[in-house]
Amino acid sequence: MTHHVVAIVPAGDLDESTAFYALLGFSVAADFGHYRILEDGRGWHLHLNHMPGWPARVEDNPFGLYLYVEDVDAVATRVRDRIIEPGAPHAKPWGTYEFAVSDPSGVLVRIGRVVDQG
Repeated sequence: MTHHVVAIVPAGDLDESTAFYALLGFSVAADFGHYRILEDGRGWHLHLNHMPGWPARVEDNPFGLYLYVEDVDAVATRVRDRIIEPGAPHAKPWGTYEFAVSDPSGVLVRIGRVVDQG
């Protein structure tokens, strides 16, 4: 196993969150009832921890993820109706081509790639 980090994300509704992350390319690798391990088979891993009633208000969820992908537009096509910023994806001043969506529990998920600065 290589050196890496895995995010553990609270989910108010595991099935709804699992369906959302499936749109981004994740599938269930293991299901322990209140805890699911998701992966994409290419290096992404994400753990969903069932937290009923979390958060009290979706807009108050402080968590966020950044998913780096080669084909940002292909992922954007799958979640077009959920993209937060109009006109996205597009290049950002900090050197990425990206867009953002919110998962069912309010986790901000940015999907992008580094833009060649050369």
